[in-house]
Amino acid sequence: MLLEVKNLYVSYGKIEALHGVSFTIDEGEIVTLIGANGAGKTSTLMSLARLEPPEAPKVTKGDILYKGKSILKTEPHILVKNKVMALVPEGRHIFGNLTVAENLEMAAYARRKDVNAEADKGEIEQMVYDLFPRLYERRKQRSESLSGGEQQMLAVGRALMTQCPMIMLDEPSMGLAPKLMFEMFRALKLLNENRGITILVVEQNARVALEFAHRGYVLNTGEIIAQGSSAELIANPDVKKAYLGG
Repeated sequence: MLLEVKNLYVSYGKIEALHGVSFTIDEGEIVTLIGANGAGKTSTLMSLARLEPPEAPKVTKGDILYKGKSILKTEPHILVKNKVMALVPEGRHIFGNLTVAENLEMAAYARRKDVNAEADKGEIEQMVYDLFPRLYERRKQRSESLSGGEQQMLAVGRALMTQCPMIMLDEPSMGLAPKLMFEMFRALKLLNENRGITILVVEQNARVALEFAHRGYVLNTGEIIAQGSSAELIANPDVKKAYLGG
């Protein structure tokens, strides 16, 4: 087991966002969290990434285990430095005044003193460009001038540059045209199949997310109300009615 979330409670001040959430992710899996707006999906990712209040919720109870060891007291940059996990946040949050290449370079900065990471950086950068050829074409271009889809590609590429074996994505299809959305998920599927990267994805388009993932969990007002393989959840009448358009 790669990741285990145990009885997690998190709050924004006095407002509790998660109420005893538990789930697991095995190495090499693609897992999705689906649910309505406000269900607690983003709060879950922020907690796993160990982002600190006030931007993120505070964990008040429970534990997060990575390969059997608690990461509750681990700072976000240490998670990246130690090659644990990286977050692709909702809204991309790229450095708009930097070029595409500079954004990728910045993502590798936390591990700049790691000799092995430095040696692998060129290979990973080339992998990003192979995965998203448009980024290579625009590598010298300021990232604020990129289209929404290209910025999302850059946000994913930036996470890959950390060389973390697990990446988390918050609403990767937000604002993308259908063609670009499917292109994005195709690229992520290739990363999982060819590189063995473990993926946890939060996605508003539940059907696309379930067709992409191996397994899924359904969050509702801070609690997991259903879980199973993607096929099981797609066939679940309650899930189908609530999240898949009947």
